[in-house]
Amino acid sequence: MVGSNGPDGYPLIKAILVTETDGARTVWFSTNTSSARRRQFAADPRASVYFVDQTDYEGLMLVGDMEVLQDQESRDRLWREGWEMYYPQGRTDPDYSVLRFTTRWANYYQGLQNTTFTP
Repeated sequence: MVGSNGPDGYPLIKAILVTETDGARTVWFSTNTSSARRRQFAADPRASVYFVDQTDYEGLMLVGDMEVLQDQESRDRLWREGWEMYYPQGRTDPDYSVLRFTTRWANYYQGLQNTTFTP
């Protein structure tokens, strides 16, 4: 799940596919350039990312900043075969953007305990 702030300041949560991670430090996503989420992050980069394991009741919340990237190097890095169905023009599709989340701090929940840390 990814949290952003809407134009009225209220938090908005959405499920979004994680493309890559660098541990808990950096999380990469792809999105449509035309999406409301991309516009929200361009206006206010503050964000949160939440991973949950419902089987074991574990959760990891990351709090940090989301960057909207449209440089070709970032697009090439994240591109996956089959994405042509979302971005018909391929890697250079103007509607293909990359989101890079950088964590400031994190909180891990397991067994009724919370652990806050900086990755």
